[in-house]
Amino acid sequence: MSDAKGIPARERLIFALDVPDVEAAWGLVERLGDAVVFYKVGLELAMTGSAFELVDRLVARGAKVFLDLKLFDIPETVARAVERLAGRGVTFTTVHGNQRMMEAAARVKGEDLKVLAVTVLTSLDQGDLDDLGFETDVRSLVLSRARRALEAGCDGVVTSGLEAEAIRAEVGDRLLVVMPGIRPVWNDREPAPGSQRADDQKRTVDVAEAFRRGADYIVIGRPIRDAPDPRAAAEAIQAQIAAAIR
Repeated sequence: MSDAKGIPARERLIFALDVPDVEAAWGLVERLGDAVVFYKVGLELAMTGSAFELVDRLVARGAKVFLDLKLFDIPETVARAVERLAGRGVTFTTVHGNQRMMEAAARVKGEDLKVLAVTVLTSLDQGDLDDLGFETDVRSLVLSRARRALEAGCDGVVTSGLEAEAIRAEVGDRLLVVMPGIRPVWNDREPAPGSQRADDQKRTVDVAEAFRRGADYIVIGRPIRDAPDPRAAAEAIQAQIAAAIR
């Protein structure tokens, strides 16, 4: 099943492989089986030195890969880094920088790799922005970055569910919306097995709300990783996604 954008329903769940080493990551991949077909590889695994070995194994398995590096450097360096990813089978990567960085990444990404611009991390709230010296509110900053991402030629944005509707109103369907910080609920009351009510994610929504607000993809880590049965948790989330987009 897919929607008008042609995104298969089961590809809309991106599981974050936030584990300390490649062996643990691959163990989860095998345990999850076909319950997950899209994986995020982030900074923790990138620091192991074996992240690209894992990426290559995932691609060979037929999985999609979101390499979440949040690139931030001078534009030429960002461009060269993105060029190294083009042709490796990676589907998404992220840039967390200014207009010129995003333009540099978009210019060299090729046909298969999609560049996502990070708007405001879901672990940050207004107090954090104030501490960082931003003289604006979260919503205005997110919308500004979304507009700039579109102008720069990026394919999508990474954003909290709390700002997704405003982004859709601003740019329509011209950008993909990838939404982290999802906290699934069971029976509309309880969090998913293994999830935590309080963690470092401050701006969160549940699965149904994420798609109602305009998500194309959702990123979920701990509620699957820490569940007693990760495959069962993933399948339950897949069922929620199918119901939400039906």
